[in-house]
Amino acid sequence: MNGSKLRCVSLSGILLSLSTFAQVPQYQLDLQWPRIPMGDNWLTGGIGGMCIDRRDHVFLLNRQNVVEADLDGAKLAPPIIELNPQGEVVRGWGDSEVLGPRLHDCHVEQDGSIWVVAAGTGYIQKYSHDGSEMLMRIGQKGIFDSSDGSRQGIPLNSDRAQFFLPAAIDVDKATGDIYVADGELPGGNSRIIVMDKEGQFLRQWPLYRTNSDQGITPLPHCLRLSNDGLVYVCDRQADRIQVFDTAGNFVKNIFVKFSAVSSPLGRSSGGRGSAVVLAFSPDEKQEFMFVVNQNSVMIDVLDRATGRVLTNLGNGPGRYRGQFTLPHGIGVDSRGNIYIAEQEGRRVQRYNLVK
Repeated sequence: MNGSKLRCVSLSGILLSLSTFAQVPQYQLDLQWPRIPMGDNWLTGGIGGMCIDRRDHVFLLNRQNVVEADLDGAKLAPPIIELNPQGEVVRGWGDSEVLGPRLHDCHVEQDGSIWVVAAGTGYIQKYSHDGSEMLMRIGQKGIFDSSDGSRQGIPLNSDRAQFFLPAAIDVDKATGDIYVADGELPGGNSRIIVMDKEGQFLRQWPLYRTNSDQGITPLPHCLRLSNDGLVYVCDRQADRIQVFDTAGNFVKNIFVKFSAVSSPLGRSSGGRGSAVVLAFSPDEKQEFMFVVNQNSVMIDVLDRATGRVLTNLGNGPGRYRGQFTLPHGIGVDSRGNIYIAEQEGRRVQRYNLVK
């Protein structure tokens, strides 16, 4: 095989990839995860996001937007659902009125406390591991970082720890600094904001633009910190990931492409975004990056260093096993297993690392 090329084949639902540059991981859908029925006959709405703690416990952000008639046969699941590695419910918790609308992302700290981001708000919140206590709220509830403090106001991107439609959060393990992608939808903010562990404003920066792409709406839809001190941000409208150092200096773009399977003529095409959410492999170098591509409705596996797509995970759009319906969250546990949360599919699926 030519050393500059990659060959991928599919066999019995397992994606096999061969490369002379790296041993590309292989995965198999776990049909026994999670355990069903979930909790006390719980029914979930859209899963807006997810995160994983040090024990490989998975936290799901349940938006609770269920079909009301289905509640005749089930109970509404709580906003936050914790699952153990076996896929069993540990607990559910949360008050949707306090957490806020459109749950979008979360992050579990080393001590087990959990940050929760609700995109339809102007704040972020930190809770104890079991959700019994709110430990911190950054940003004032009912206030947005806008010209008049309302959702209808002009976004300010001001030098203060107040948000306007926050999308994602991560925490620097070395310093405790909190990084937030602030600006999930048009009409909100469009920045990366950094605060210290007490919630005090430190710095901010916008998505990077040149003269040729000034017209692309900057929507920082995801954010993750790598072990080597880089900040990866989903520039959703541009179908790419922008990489910065922790001071906000632009490093590079990683473009995530797709090709429409059906003709795009006469219909809307490519509007969901090819780089929506991301996660890293658990090795120290974080060799691989997993990106939710909502245009192809698959998970792209990239070489993190080069940005090269090595293979894909999943079988495209649909509601059958191994397919996705608007995937919106992704996480990787310490063993390398991948979890995909679906907003419209209203479920989570796990792909086990097999090699």
